[in-house]
Amino acid sequence: MVTNSATFGRSGVHDFMLIRATAVILTLYTIYLVGFIAFNDITYDVWTGFFDKTFTKVFTLLALFSVLMHGWIGAWQVLSDYVKPALWRGLAQFGVVVLLLVYLLTGIVVLWGV
Repeated sequence: MVTNSATFGRSGVHDFMLIRATAVILTLYTIYLVGFIAFNDITYDVWTGFFDKTFTKVFTLLALFSVLMHGWIGAWQVLSDYVKPALWRGLAQFGVVVLLLVYLLTGIVVLWGV
């Protein structure tokens, strides 16, 4: 079995399981949001009240982590399959990591109002 330090998992099977787990979390989060929108008359006060709840903040943060993990594993797989020069692949992976960290920090600041 080949391992790579650039992935979240220890192997392809572990990455596959992480992708599936993040997909389940994102599906549940989508159902949660669609259910809220479907059963409420959305105004600014209702929307901010919804995101003031700790459960919603934690679930949103979990969904954000899931998107980032899902995105990193997918980007790593695509880049390792299609970008053969190590320098270009490394630069592209670095760019993806920087972008994902910016998304994470922005999400935390917006969500928790730091």
